[in-house]
Amino acid sequence: MSQPSQPLSITPFSIQIEEEVLTDLRARIHKTRWPNQIPGSGWEQGTNLDYLKQMLRYWADEFDWRSHEREVNSFHHFRAELDGVHIHFVHERAVGGLGIPLILTHGWPSTFVELLPLVPFLTDPAAHGIAGPAFDVVIPSLPGYGFSERPAHTGVNYRYTAALWHRLMRGLGYARYGAGGGDFGAGVTTFMALDDPAPLIGIHLSNLEIPPYTGPESQPLSEAERRFLAHSEAFWQMEGGYKAIQSTRPQTLAYGLNDSPAGLAAWILEKWRAWSDSHGDLTTRFSRDFLLTNLTIYWATQTISSSMRDYFDNRWFDHTLGPSDFVQAPSGIAVFAHQSADEGKPPREWGERLYNVRQWTPMPSGGHFAPAEEPELLARDIATFFAAL
Repeated sequence: MSQPSQPLSITPFSIQIEEEVLTDLRARIHKTRWPNQIPGSGWEQGTNLDYLKQMLRYWADEFDWRSHEREVNSFHHFRAELDGVHIHFVHERAVGGLGIPLILTHGWPSTFVELLPLVPFLTDPAAHGIAGPAFDVVIPSLPGYGFSERPAHTGVNYRYTAALWHRLMRGLGYARYGAGGGDFGAGVTTFMALDDPAPLIGIHLSNLEIPPYTGPESQPLSEAERRFLAHSEAFWQMEGGYKAIQSTRPQTLAYGLNDSPAGLAAWILEKWRAWSDSHGDLTTRFSRDFLLTNLTIYWATQTISSSMRDYFDNRWFDHTLGPSDFVQAPSGIAVFAHQSADEGKPPREWGERLYNVRQWTPMPSGGHFAPAEEPELLARDIATFFAAL
């Protein structure tokens, strides 16, 4: 149920990583104890050795964090105290004012920087030839990611975070607003709409994170849905090892990733390669500097361990949807080419089991990290969706 807005403690924030943290990072990279690799195996058994050596050499010797820190700080950053922890967010208002409030949420293994390429398109669409409304964009860091603290208890799942985001938006003075995101961000957005739909104008998702109810009281699966589920199951048989570990023993994994830049980079970059529309070559989609900005935030804040707890909390403190669970808020869903090709292309009827689908857009390119891969395509789809409402 909607609650009246309550004053929040909100303070301006600036990213300032201590120099000794960067010095220690470079020293650790230079002392990496590298494993061997079967000659010619490429990426078949995980992150390629030659690629990772080149990437870490650049990270240690050429990557200029300070220039990217200044670039990221050119946005307006804040921290709000919610449930006793500080939540970091970017808040960019529409150029000219009167923007539609829109909260956008990232996923794993990402940070808020994935969503920053959307900001100019959404806050000043006319300047980019986009015929649609402008937005006041709010981009929070998920609890336990980057500069957001994570509560010192379990159960910090989609539903918990969804309630925090409603409180954040009301605390910013917004009575009505839109929401969107991908990966965990799509899950959080879905529960914002399921649990507290009143303030939502609509939601926009760049993937389908939450499976609908398919029990005895549901409609039989269509042939297209059966094909999608079979394809998706086969994909996750090969791809799901990381998820099994992070949803059962994240603490054990965290010791290695929090202590080794090579381990952290290998774990995260392999997913950016596998899930993006990169055709196996990350350089076709992302600059090294962009990927290392994301990695440096994880490293400097030591939040890889707390970020992985999302998998544990969403598995063991989950809410299984029932036959009456349905998102009434108008929903726009963008189906990006690479992600759907790997996991199986979800047919529209699969989305309509859970969402009031008003816009369903198959995208010609892009993958799991759509805001960074195809920011203009995604921004145009968001603008088209909300313009129709």
